[in-house]
Amino acid sequence: MGYVDDEGYLYLTDRQALMIISGGVNIYPQETEDVLIGHPAVLDVAVIGVPDEEMGEAVKAVVQLVDPDAATAALAEELQTYCHRELATYKCPRSIDFVDALPRDPNGKLYKRHIREEYWQGHAAGRTRLVQG
Repeated sequence: MGYVDDEGYLYLTDRQALMIISGGVNIYPQETEDVLIGHPAVLDVAVIGVPDEEMGEAVKAVVQLVDPDAATAALAEELQTYCHRELATYKCPRSIDFVDALPRDPNGKLYKRHIREEYWQGHAAGRTRLVQG
């Protein structure tokens, strides 16, 4: 997915298969990841859509911290506030989970599919979307 600006420059924003659809609104995880990675406590981050009864999907951030011992509810709230300063509310994570490490291949490519599978187990919509991604 991407767009061309007024001067003809092409900007790639994200892969369509990773797009989150929440309440009929398209959310590109890369934008939220770019904000969160700028926080000094964040070492690595993946933003995914997770099942939500009301909205279809909700934005979730899965975060690896510089200091794993700093993983607290207060820090999760701080990261959400940090996002709200830079992004529209609907692009900000509704929840944040802390992990010791994010799954990456030897070349550093993030395996978002593996992260998504954990949250979509038992949800038909998630299995359908995973086949696409």
